[in-house]
Amino acid sequence: MCLAIPGKVLEIDRTVQPAMGKVSFGGIQKQVCLEWVPDVKVGEYVVVHVGFAISAMDGEEALKTLKLFEEMDGAMEELKTPDPEEKALQ
Repeated sequence: MCLAIPGKVLEIDRTVQPAMGKVSFGGIQKQVCLEWVPDVKVGEYVVVHVGFAISAMDGEEALKTLKLFEEMDGAMEELKTPDPEEKALQ
């Protein structure tokens, strides 16, 4: 399964080839190739897959998507927590 995640562009360096930038994913910052989104500006959101920004994304939609990822993470944590009744049966 492939997963692309929205991130906020913090810095852009077009003096290098390919164009690179610092992108924040909920506080985690990574260097990302921005070559495929030449019109993106600092403060905008991009969809990133394996270190490459593959498209620009509306900020409101990006924030909704990030919130959904947080909710999914919370649900996964709940699944990891053993049910006390189930544990008693083991």
